[in-house]
Amino acid sequence: MADPLSPEHGRTSAASAVRDDTSPSPSNAPPAPESASGSAQPRPAPSDRATYPVTRALLAATLAVAVLVSAVAWLDNRRTQQLLRAEVAQRLGQIDAAAQGAAKSQAQLASDLRDAQAKVALLEARLAESQEQQAALEALYRDLAPSRDEIALTEIEQVLLVASQQLQLAGNVPSALAALQLADAKLQRLDRPQFLPLRRALARDIDRLKGIPYVDVPGLTVKLDQIIAMASTLPLARDERLPVSETQSNAPVQEVSPWRRLVRDIWSDIRQLIRIEVADRPAAPLVPPAQEYFLRENLKLRLLSARLGLLNHDDATFKSDIAAADAWLKQYFDTRSRPVQSVETILKQLAATAMPTDLPDLARTLDAARVLRAATERAVPSRGAGERSGR
Repeated sequence: MADPLSPEHGRTSAASAVRDDTSPSPSNAPPAPESASGSAQPRPAPSDRATYPVTRALLAATLAVAVLVSAVAWLDNRRTQQLLRAEVAQRLGQIDAAAQGAAKSQAQLASDLRDAQAKVALLEARLAESQEQQAALEALYRDLAPSRDEIALTEIEQVLLVASQQLQLAGNVPSALAALQLADAKLQRLDRPQFLPLRRALARDIDRLKGIPYVDVPGLTVKLDQIIAMASTLPLARDERLPVSETQSNAPVQEVSPWRRLVRDIWSDIRQLIRIEVADRPAAPLVPPAQEYFLRENLKLRLLSARLGLLNHDDATFKSDIAAADAWLKQYFDTRSRPVQSVETILKQLAATAMPTDLPDLARTLDAARVLRAATERAVPSRGAGERSGR
């Protein structure tokens, strides 16, 4: 079967059309010639003769137009087919190039994927080995090293021991209070529920220490040291002398004759034989010069004993030694001299000092810290054994 779009099909159709137009139809056919014996055939009319060439020219023109149209259509169809074939060939070439590039890329990707999988497998093996080593090191560290809570409880126990020693041996309330506050701050930073009993005990001891009156032991010790240093130079009562009259002290020296100077000196000596004074206090004891050294040393010993009582917070010993030193000072030393008066003022201040005698005991707080530390030490090995059994 011929293609309707092919040029052969167009030419066949035009030829058949021409044959159909030139073939005489039954109605237009010329009459058949008569036989020789019959009458003569009639000639065609002049009008038929004139229209026959025109018809043939029209048919030829129509045939030429049809042929031209068929040729143009054939050429256009051929050009279109060539363009389509070129485009299809170009597209096929592009597809082949893309397929080849994709094949190369796929091969490269497959190679890269194999390398990556090998590297990932190696990394996973190393990671598993590292995790095993880390787990072993953690287990070893937990077995050997104490936990954070255990270390903190050990430090708090040492701080409480220092505070207890400061209270019992030196009676140093501020140092003990600072140590307890430091221990409470450490427990507050840890913030563990099991430390609440220890914090309650610390709060109770801190409140008790804050209620104790503050005694400036270093300041009082310095004052006692000053009195001990002055004891060697304090004037005694037996050394008391009448003050020199201002008329004698301020009288200008005049040049007099020797016999008048002699008479005046004799008269001065006679006046000193008799002294009149108001007896407003008992007579001063006459301390022999040989006993003066022992008097001053005994005063120093009393003051040293008062110092020891102050450091030991022994209120009875401290007050009794201060009172004895004050009594000796009034009895054997010149109370009219300024050094003795300043010493008496200091002794009165020391005697008025309120010495705290009832200091709190930190034994219960220490016991609570030790119990918590023992519980933590027991919990750490048991936890480590449970982890090892779980692994």
